[in-house]
Amino acid sequence: QVHLVESGGGLVQAGDSLRLSCAASGRTQSIHDMAWFRQTPGNEREFVAVISWSGSHTEYGFFVSGRFTISRDNAKNTLYLQMNTLKPEDTALYYCAATDYYTMSSERNAYRFWGQGTQVTVSS
Repeated sequence: QVHLVESGGGLVQAGDSLRLSCAASGRTQSIHDMAWFRQTPGNEREFVAVISWSGSHTEYGFFVSGRFTISRDNAKNTLYLQMNTLKPEDTALYYCAATDYYTMSSERNAYRFWGQGTQVTVSS
């Protein structure tokens, strides 16, 4: 089985930056794509970004507008999300997710493995 643990969230001011990390353990050889989603209370989980196994292919949600960068270090079994120019609208619980096949999907149901989330709060 694959276990994912997010970290790096916190309370920041508008315009600040954060880097989120997601550490994978267990049967990491099963992992193909890795992605970030986010969710606020009462809303559906929203796609943020996805990256292929090699890191050569990335996709971002429509709201990102160049502010976020997804990356991964397979030697460390770690996924990252660099978030710049943060806005209050970015406030959410950010989840790490992974597939066991290549898909590059923005859909929640494509991802088999999930972390429990790290909270990002952006004040104005």
